[in-house]
Amino acid sequence: MINKSKKGLFEIDERIDLIREVTPIRQRAVEAFHGLLVDFCKQRDIPAIVKGLRAVSDFDYELQMAQMNNGLTGVETLFVPTNPTYSFLSSSLVKEVAAWAATSPTWSPRRSWPP
Repeated sequence: MINKSKKGLFEIDERIDLIREVTPIRQRAVEAFHGLLVDFCKQRDIPAIVKGLRAVSDFDYELQMAQMNNGLTGVETLFVPTNPTYSFLSSSLVKEVAAWAATSPTWSPRRSWPP
């Protein structure tokens, strides 16, 4: 999804390449799109969205989004809790650490870190 309200660290094509690199699943597609996720799902006959939740605070927002999405198009949302080992991670935290760290932790692809 292309979200103009967020400033990504990488361009869309770079993000797609990184996602493909870290998800070695044969039957997966990685695509960029404009608009609502539920419209994207409907156009491709995707019946459900799977979302990971780090904390209870994520659930409040995501539940509202899931109910709106279902009301708009009938697309269901499945929530998967994160492994507690990674519950502290957020994209802003990873970006901040990447800007200052000399080594790459295991939770981020090496080529996504500055030289």
